[in-house]
Amino acid sequence: MARGVIERICAFDKRYPLPPGAGTDAVHTNPEYSLAVTYLETSGPGFGTGITLTLGEGNRLVCDAIEMLARPLLGREIEEVMAEFGRISNEIANDPAMRWLGPHKGVVHLALASITNACFDLWAKSRDVPLWKLLLDLKPEQLAALLDLSYLDEVLSKEAAIDLLRQHWASRPEREEILSRGYPGYDTSVGWMAYDDNKVRELTERARDRGFSAFKLKVGSADKDRDLRRANMLRECAGDSATLMFDANQQWNLPTAFEMCRELAGLNPLWIEEPTHPDDLMAHLALTKAIAPVRIAAGEHFPNRVVFKNFLQAGAIHFVQADATRLAGISEFLAVSLLARKFNLPVVPHVGDMGQIHQHLVLFNRIALGQEVVFLEHIPHLRCHFVHPAQVEGGVYGTPQEPGASSDLNDLRMD
Repeated sequence: MARGVIERICAFDKRYPLPPGAGTDAVHTNPEYSLAVTYLETSGPGFGTGITLTLGEGNRLVCDAIEMLARPLLGREIEEVMAEFGRISNEIANDPAMRWLGPHKGVVHLALASITNACFDLWAKSRDVPLWKLLLDLKPEQLAALLDLSYLDEVLSKEAAIDLLRQHWASRPEREEILSRGYPGYDTSVGWMAYDDNKVRELTERARDRGFSAFKLKVGSADKDRDLRRANMLRECAGDSATLMFDANQQWNLPTAFEMCRELAGLNPLWIEEPTHPDDLMAHLALTKAIAPVRIAAGEHFPNRVVFKNFLQAGAIHFVQADATRLAGISEFLAVSLLARKFNLPVVPHVGDMGQIHQHLVLFNRIALGQEVVFLEHIPHLRCHFVHPAQVEGGVYGTPQEPGASSDLNDLRMD
C-alpha cells in the first residue's frame, strides 16, 4: 500500500476557556478560544492537523462542515493532492450543495481553512521539513499550482503569480538572514477590553521586560473617554519610542470612526485596526483619505481573496491582515500575499491561532516575495496546548524547526 494515502478524516471540536478578561474586545465580550480541527490519518505513520479558530458555540458547525467538505480527499495520496491543490481546493469550495451556504465565506470557508491547513501540515511532515522550508523549496510553477486564483484573473493570473515569484528568486539569499535573526512580534495580550487600567499597566511593563516594543490596545468602548484615557495611559507606560496600534474590532460607524481616529492620531499609532464594518469598502476608503497620515489595518474579517482584491484596488487599507485560519487556509493566504506584493502593501497577519501557522508564512513572504518585515502578532493564551508552541524570546519569533505547520495539539496526539 502506498504511503501517505489519506484513509480517515476526522473533525474535533476543541474548546479552551480563557482567563478572566482575556480575549475580550468591543464586540466579543465573553470569548472561548475554540479550534475546529481537521485530522488526516494516512496509510503510513504520518498524520496531518489543521486548525481554524472560532470563539465558542459555532465551533461544532465548522466541524460538521469539515466532515462533509473533506470527503473528496479520501483515498488520495498527499503528493498527488498537493500537485494540483489549487484545482482541488476550488472544487471543494464550489461543492454544489455547500456553496449556497457561502459562497466562499462563513462556516463553509472556515471548514475549508481547517482542511487546507491539515493538507499542508501532512505534506510538510511527509517531506520531513517545517512548512516554511517546504514552501521555499517549491519552484514558482509548483507554488502557483497550489493556488486558486479564480476571480483574480484581471489582477493576478497564474502567469503573473509565477512571474512575481521569479522576480524575487535571485535575491532570496539577501533576505535569508531572517531565519537566524527571527521575526519581530507585537503584543496584543496587554490590552484586552475588559482589563482595568492597572492590569494594562502591569502587563505592558512585563511585556517590555520580555523584549516587546510594540503593543496593541482594544478600543471601541461605549464610553469614548475611556478609550482615550486608556490609549494615553498605554503611550505613557510604553514610552514615546514604543510602537502602538489601536483596534476597534468593527465597532464604530463611520462618523464615530472619523472622530475617534482623529483623536487617537495624536498618539502616533502605527495603525488603527478594523475601524468600522469589514464589508464597507467605501467607509474604509473615506477614512484613509480623511485621517491621513494615520494608516488603516484590516483583513481579519475579510472572508476571501476577492474582498482583499477589492480593498487593494481601491486603496482602502494600508496593512493587509490576512489570516490563514479565516481565509481558505494557507493556499488562499499565499494568494492574498501575492496580491499584496503586487500592490506593494505589507502583510501583517491577524493571529487568532497564536501565531503557530503564521510564523512559517511570514518567513516565506519575506524571503520569497521580498515583503517588508513589520510585525507578527503575539497572543500567548493557547501556547500550552500545542505540541510545538511558537518560541518567542526578546519579543522575537524564533524559526520553527520541527516538520509540519506547528499545529499539533497536546490533547489530540495521534502518533
